[in-house]
Amino acid sequence: MKWLTMTTIIVFLQACSHAPEIALPRAKDVDLSRFMGDWYVIANIPTFIEKGAHNAIESYAMNEDGTIATTFRFNQDSFEGELKQYNPTGYVSENINSEWGMQFIWPFKAEYIIAYLSNDYKHTIIARSARDYLWIMSRSPVIDEHLYQSLVQRCVDMGYQRELIKKIPQQVRSSQNQHVVKMEAIQ
Repeated sequence: MKWLTMTTIIVFLQACSHAPEIALPRAKDVDLSRFMGDWYVIANIPTFIEKGAHNAIESYAMNEDGTIATTFRFNQDSFEGELKQYNPTGYVSENINSEWGMQFIWPFKAEYIIAYLSNDYKHTIIARSARDYLWIMSRSPVIDEHLYQSLVQRCVDMGYQRELIKKIPQQVRSSQNQHVVKMEAIQ
């Protein structure tokens, strides 16, 4: 009986001793009209449909009913790969503009949290409480490496595993000389 009691106490104490889950931050006072438009996916922890994505861009437009028309497009497996496009609908929470439900198939809505948004609306981090998927996005297809590393560190501080975050290859067209510069992913 003493052995059973001691084992129960030890198991109970071990269960109570693990670190509490880190609360996922939410961007405050998101101006949805400023958030609309194109966002280049700089890095992510990809869903199954995003594996091998190149030139990934997420675009948002406000619908009259307050929902968000979303277009997610990318080339599969290379810059010249098949163009894939998905059109989920975003449903903004009545309580806070940084919490959305993203619906690909009715009636299911995936959690979509604007966990970070720069003051100038040029960089954002989209996260999920489960820490299973993540998107680092920018208004431009290329960002400074120092800025990239600081955004990745924000994700790690939120409880994400650094080694799961992967850069998305982006292809940039120069408007002055119309040549293509390929920004390969550095793993």
